[in-house]
Amino acid sequence: MISTPVLIGSAVLLGLGTFAFRAAGPLLHARVQVSPPVQALMSMSATVLLVALAVTAAVFDGSAPGGWARVAGVTVAVLLAWRRAPFVLVVLLAAGTTAALRLLGLP
Repeated sequence: MISTPVLIGSAVLLGLGTFAFRAAGPLLHARVQVSPPVQALMSMSATVLLVALAVTAAVFDGSAPGGWARVAGVTVAVLLAWRRAPFVLVVLLAAGTTAALRLLGLP
């Protein structure tokens, strides 16, 4: 069991670390030169990380598979986002697809 002072101290330390990490970018931007290939690689790695997170969230529910209805809903969302549909429409159709498939008995 973590005591209250340790928990508060940890939260403050985490907040300060987060602020320092975010402030380091603008402060060090003029001092650090990154080559264009490294910039392209960093941009690509951020996209890969986000796609991996989305796929993991779409396929798994904790440590178990999330079911085909969720995968179908995420697929609908990806297709609509790719076609640049409005965000509200993407969310509503993805949720509606998942709900309809679950209503039909698809896990």
